[in-house]
Amino acid sequence: MSKDTPTPAITGFTPPPVKTLQRLMTLSSAYFSPRLFGADNVDPQRPALFVGNHGLYGLIDSPLFMLELYRRTGVYPRALGDHFHFDIPVWGRTLLRWGAVEGTPENCRALMHDGQHVLVFPGGAREVAMRRDEVHQLVWKQRTGFARLAIEHGYDIIPFASAGCDRSFRILYDGNDFRQSRLGKRLLKRPGLNKLLRDGDLFMPLARGVGPTLIPRPEPFWFEIGKPIATGPVQGRQDEKAVCWQIREQVADSINGMLASLEERRQQARQKGWRRWLLDQN
Repeated sequence: MSKDTPTPAITGFTPPPVKTLQRLMTLSSAYFSPRLFGADNVDPQRPALFVGNHGLYGLIDSPLFMLELYRRTGVYPRALGDHFHFDIPVWGRTLLRWGAVEGTPENCRALMHDGQHVLVFPGGAREVAMRRDEVHQLVWKQRTGFARLAIEHGYDIIPFASAGCDRSFRILYDGNDFRQSRLGKRLLKRPGLNKLLRDGDLFMPLARGVGPTLIPRPEPFWFEIGKPIATGPVQGRQDEKAVCWQIREQVADSINGMLASLEERRQQARQKGWRRWLLDQN
């Protein structure tokens, strides 16, 4: 997160009706059969910072999680997006229209000062551009910004996990391949391209879904919300690196535990026939 000025209209956003989102996502909901566990861990009256893992490409699972969260709890958190999203014509304006804001400390502080629910993916674009060995893995590097801001405002952190999207594609060529290739090495030597690709971190993997196409395989998308992690007891200690790291690791441990559990249950459902399993649960 860079120190930029807050995005205008932080406080002027009104969430769309849930029926509007359901209508827009009718096809993807039918295709991926999203299921949300742990909704009772959310208190709509207590603003919190939702922190989770990003799926491959970040365009399929995130909207479905937002829809399920909104439908089940009435909470529509304001998403903090990576800077590059808002530099893309039309796409950036679309994100703003649906409540997302550029992920800067100032924007996050403004949202928290206004008492709004906030959502962030600490892995950002790097986690979206995953490598073959990073399926259902957190790629947060040394980032602690989300913990620092939560501690500063005494916000509870609500961890959540998203499983299934990473299995919808098979990665054929990833960022590691690119950086080690002759072409990649040549391109990354150019300062402009290196900055744009963040030394290769933003190289989106080439993958296939159904057959040779980019149509994702119809994996069941399962989400889980963990118990809130209170930062109130350490509020005001956001400048202490050890405290921020401890909170960050608490959140990461919770998400990793949920990812492992979700994947195990998804495997069991797959063996049974996951669409039949879903019918049995309803």
